[in-house]
Amino acid sequence: MSSRMVKWVPNLFTMGNLICGLFSITFTMSGYLRTAALLIFLAAFLDLFDGKIARKLKVNSELGVELDSLADMVSFGVAPALLFHAMSPHSLQTSVAFVLYPALGALRLARFSAKPTIGYFMGIPIPLSGLIMAGMGLFLYSNSIVTILLAILMVSPIRIKKL
Repeated sequence: MSSRMVKWVPNLFTMGNLICGLFSITFTMSGYLRTAALLIFLAAFLDLFDGKIARKLKVNSELGVELDSLADMVSFGVAPALLFHAMSPHSLQTSVAFVLYPALGALRLARFSAKPTIGYFMGIPIPLSGLIMAGMGLFLYSNSIVTILLAILMVSPIRIKKL
């Protein structure tokens, strides 16, 4: 395999993550909420490997890092928020949770991109938060307080050790 092709292997996983997020949004809009939740889980599976593969192949790149953040925003920020919104009775609190969750998710991703941490995460990672939201979606359960709490935890000063 040529070195040019090897460089793109991790990005293919990242693109798979992004595509799962986009399909999750599409399935949410079509009313297939459990399928939308499962696609967020699949996105997380792909997200788990893109960075590991890049380091293993020694093809880390700034493009890959930025692409990963954008894919994470779609798959673990926007898609879970839309899933939550589709399942929730509409109220002011639901609207606040719907807007706050992806907004603070974006802030969390931008903060990590601007000031990466080594050995730990500052605030809970957006994939973890997205997986919790997807887990609720699998059971067709929504809770605006949990959603707001997850949003706040993403930008909180708590440290979580990297696995």
